[in-house]
Amino acid sequence: MRSARTAAPRALTASGLVSPPPRGSCFPGSAEAAAAAAVAAGWRGQGWRGQLDARSGVPGAMACSIVQFCYFQDLQAARDFLFPHLREETPSGALKRDPSKSNWEDDGWGTWEETEPQEPEEDGNSCKTQKTSWLQDCVLSLSPTNDLMVIARGQKAVFLVPKWKHSDKGKEEMHFAVGWSGCLNVEEGEYVTSALCIPLASQKRSSTGRPDWTCIVVGFSSGYLRFYTQNGVLLLAQLLNEDLVLQLKCRTYEIPRHPGVTEQNEELSILYPAAIVTIDGFSLFQSLRACRNQVAKAAASGNENIQPPPLAYKKWGLQDIDTIIDHASIGIMTLSPFDQMKTASNIGGYNAAIKNSPPAMSQYITVGSNPFTGFFYALEGSTQPLLSHVALAVASKLTSALFNAASGWLGWKSKHEEEAVPRQKPKVEPATPLAVRFGLPDSRRHGESICLSPCNTLAAVTDDFGRVILLDVTRGIAIRMWKGYRDAQTGWIQIVEDLHERVPERADFSPFGSPQGPSRVAQFLVIYAPRRGILEVWSTQQGPRVGAFNVGKHCRLLYPGYKIMGLNNVTSQSWQPQTYQICLVDPVSGSVKTVSVPFHLALSDKKSERAKDMHLMKKLGASLKAKAPNLDLIETEIKELILDIKYPATKKQALESILASERLPFSCLKNITQTLMDSLKNQELESVDEGLLQFCANKLKLLHLYESVSQLNSLDFHSDTPFSDNDLAVLLRLDEKDLLKLQALLEKYKQENSRAAVRFSDDKDGVLPVKTFLEYLDSEKDVISVKKTGEEECVALGSFFFWKCLRGESSAEDMCRTLESVGLSPQLLLSLLLSVWLSKEKDILNRPQSVRCLYTMLHLLSKMKVAIEETWDSQSVSPWWQQMRAACIQSENSGAALLSAHVGHAVAVQISNSLTEKKFSQVGLGPDSEALTDSWEALSLDTEYWKLLLKQLEDCLLLQTLLHSRVNPSTARGSSLQAEPLPRLSVKKLLEGGRGGIADSVAKWIFKQDLSPEVLKWANKERDAENPDEPKEGSSRGLSEMTEVETDLGAIPDLLHLAYTQFPCSLELDVLHAHCCWEYVVQWNKDPEEARFFVRSIEHLKHILNAHVQNGIALMMWNTFLVKRFSAATYLVDKAILQVQDKEVLASQLLVLIGQRLAHAVLRTQTREGLELLARLPPTLCTWLKAMNPQDLQNTEVPIATTAKLVNKVIELLPENHGQYSLALHLTEAVEAIAIPPL
Repeated sequence: MRSARTAAPRALTASGLVSPPPRGSCFPGSAEAAAAAAVAAGWRGQGWRGQLDARSGVPGAMACSIVQFCYFQDLQAARDFLFPHLREETPSGALKRDPSKSNWEDDGWGTWEETEPQEPEEDGNSCKTQKTSWLQDCVLSLSPTNDLMVIARGQKAVFLVPKWKHSDKGKEEMHFAVGWSGCLNVEEGEYVTSALCIPLASQKRSSTGRPDWTCIVVGFSSGYLRFYTQNGVLLLAQLLNEDLVLQLKCRTYEIPRHPGVTEQNEELSILYPAAIVTIDGFSLFQSLRACRNQVAKAAASGNENIQPPPLAYKKWGLQDIDTIIDHASIGIMTLSPFDQMKTASNIGGYNAAIKNSPPAMSQYITVGSNPFTGFFYALEGSTQPLLSHVALAVASKLTSALFNAASGWLGWKSKHEEEAVPRQKPKVEPATPLAVRFGLPDSRRHGESICLSPCNTLAAVTDDFGRVILLDVTRGIAIRMWKGYRDAQTGWIQIVEDLHERVPERADFSPFGSPQGPSRVAQFLVIYAPRRGILEVWSTQQGPRVGAFNVGKHCRLLYPGYKIMGLNNVTSQSWQPQTYQICLVDPVSGSVKTVSVPFHLALSDKKSERAKDMHLMKKLGASLKAKAPNLDLIETEIKELILDIKYPATKKQALESILASERLPFSCLKNITQTLMDSLKNQELESVDEGLLQFCANKLKLLHLYESVSQLNSLDFHSDTPFSDNDLAVLLRLDEKDLLKLQALLEKYKQENSRAAVRFSDDKDGVLPVKTFLEYLDSEKDVISVKKTGEEECVALGSFFFWKCLRGESSAEDMCRTLESVGLSPQLLLSLLLSVWLSKEKDILNRPQSVRCLYTMLHLLSKMKVAIEETWDSQSVSPWWQQMRAACIQSENSGAALLSAHVGHAVAVQISNSLTEKKFSQVGLGPDSEALTDSWEALSLDTEYWKLLLKQLEDCLLLQTLLHSRVNPSTARGSSLQAEPLPRLSVKKLLEGGRGGIADSVAKWIFKQDLSPEVLKWANKERDAENPDEPKEGSSRGLSEMTEVETDLGAIPDLLHLAYTQFPCSLELDVLHAHCCWEYVVQWNKDPEEARFFVRSIEHLKHILNAHVQNGIALMMWNTFLVKRFSAATYLVDKAILQVQDKEVLASQLLVLIGQRLAHAVLRTQTREGLELLARLPPTLCTWLKAMNPQDLQNTEVPIATTAKLVNKVIELLPENHGQYSLALHLTEAVEAIAIPPL
């Protein structure tokens, strides 16, 4: 047996300080010494937390780390429920983060000394200690699928379930929240002693690896074993032994790694003070499913009672041992022939009989006292499994069970709510005696816990003397010991090697098959020492310590040792369950953490070059983060680090981290990459990794390109050539009239375009950081391409390459020559050039000389190889010019697009003429050919497409100018619907909009500006003057109103007139009024409170001169928006009338309303006609009308015809024998007399 308490020499750290290594290992030259040196050198004062950030350039997979993956939503509520006496003295709110991460420098190396810390005093600090250490006094279990946690103490338990919640930083995080809480005890005086959360597999074929549900198994001091659902509903209960349940452990199915390994069955083992009960996993799985279905069916019907299958279990009475504290069920094992003979000789002596085939045995290991560790072997087939009928919570008890569960949620459960029912204890089967075969005797020490490794070959045992002993389960011997770990908690992590990360040596290459073989498996022992507050990770069997973290003194280490129950060798093939192996629960910070260990840490120091590379990568990350004033020292240190790394993949990763650093200047990046490149070239050709060599060459090529472009942009280059309007006209091949028209159109567009140009963070005067430059571009096989083709990336790269050239501050010829030499394709450069040109519209419109720069750049790009195919014919479309036209068509910056189209057209014509002149010279037409080509323009299909595009862009620019124009704020009316901005236009959007797209866009703009229909007609007055015979309804009223608002409209009437002229069909007045009418009624339908929208819609409807169009629009408005509203209103009125039971009362009320209306019509003015009419009425009616009060009327402008219809309705409601029927008849005569004026 090897002890890890060997005195180790003191290690000299990189800073010159001498520090003792932690106990257990850390000899000079080992991985621990390297880690300690790295801590002292690179992580001093930074509070190293054991977890490396991937963004720092040091991958998290290179070192052991602690990952925080879950939090508690309100752990204090669970504590207050389990410990009521701590409730009043606890401040509200629980921490969500751990404020004290591990800091090796602050804690000091003294914590590793062998002297134990003194026990805290129990006077004033006992209550304070209990507030933080309360979790140590609880029974705790977490499902391996992380979907349920149980915390129990005494008779109470809390079930916590995960929920996703947004953190303060906006990220989704998983939080454990209380799902159920209550009391679990059934028998008088019993309490919870052990708990287990077992996830059960789903039987559906489409399962994705998550469990179907999770069962909670709880052991009690009475000996009962009870099974619950996540909601606290009791499924079944079993009394298998009348004694205290000490421990519950589970084993689930695992695929054997090798053909000769015995396949283990699933089981649940229960430890009692003198017995072990093992329940068959298949039987338990079926019973739990049946019980759960029983509960569901009973909840639905209330009567069904389906008896689930009985549980199959074995019960062994452990003999020849004093005390048992914990156990481990190893499973079925088969001895080798030598071990079989040795065992037979020890048991039966020299004459013992030996079977031909070794028998299969179930192995159990216990820890306690006398012996310290006991080994038991039960022969398979020596006893038959016992069958126990399930004590089921039948349907008759389901209601009370559910009520108890709900009471636990609400917190008002009472023990006296249900009458006590006398229970009869089930029959308890006797145990089969099983004697201990051998053990490890240690009379002075008592074992406290045993933790079995995932591969069932090793086990970690803790005792009351602070030792952790590593057992070889197969041989039954102790092979390693750690001392000084009082109250230690242990667990295991099993890591499978990734074959893609294995780097074979040169001698491993073989022409026969794969040299790698199967994946290797490494096991790490995790030890948590709560007295010191540290968590250690050790490589087994005799490996060093590979990780250590300061985690606090009040945590709980959970190692379930199982996964999902219910799988077999068939179903497990397609399942990939997401389970954790080990986790650490910290009640102080309210978090749950797991430990991540890379496989290469299990390799020995001599053979693990990767461990050295890990140390160098860690140091490199610290150097990249350090703020050193001397960059030369940093550069030298980084060069040494990257050259010392052995594996090419790690070197490439290191170079990527260096190039992604924002702190290193360009010179450092270039020098480091060049140094690595030179080092690779100086190596032997066979030992050089081609991938790494090509990677360095590609990065160097990009760095040289960045340097060349930066130098060209930094040169003091200014063109002093004057640029007049005449020069612009010649350049664009425009006459004076067309140039003035273009300038006027662009000037109006600049004035009305108030929308700012798009800006990007990396687009400041063409400056691009080298880190961003390397992220955007990729070099491969002498060709440079753009990795990210988004708008932001293209604008940033285009600005870096061409913005200085477009401003005339850099040489266009030199820039194009440089870009072409490195392998950038002309098509890519054209795309980048157009991206920056179209995105900087505001700057371009203010610098007319930039048009000449664009002409120069475009002409140079067009002359590059493979830009324009040599076989291009003038009667075919060139892909080069089609690419440029496509960019102009899709651009929403119409001004910049129109200028670029003019430049593209001019360059295309110049190139086409040159090609035509070249053809003429080859044919030999004589000396007059040159003059001939100067006087005419070569006809080509591309030229016609350019002319069509120019016309489309002019129309789009005019329309965009109109849509950008706004009414003065004084006349603008507020509305949320009118405040929404209009989308920008492009030629592509106009073409996709169809025939009514232009009118629809203008109608939306009219709605935003709330222009009256008279404005549209007034802007079209010239067209009206050309057609004097057309009717002009409302023209006089419109002209009078226009004189008042004409000064507030600004240039809107002129722009409207230009739009009418440019789009005579799309913006014909009837068409425009129809679209405006429809737009207003649509907006009114969105907000019916805005009645002015509906009024404006009717005004536009009235201005439609075509009766068919007007009628059609009115019908559409009625059927789409109005008929439903009016139908609903009339339905409500009719319903109100029908609900009136006494029609005689309704008729009387209507008579009063009629009388008030007639009195208002007759008596409102004391005229002679009114008095004569009153005199003609019957005296009774006249007296009745004078008694009416018209002031109660809310609407005094109701037509008399409507009142006549109301009188007829009253006559229909009143019977003929009613007293007011004659009055109603007189009212009919009166209404007729009022309606017919006297002659």
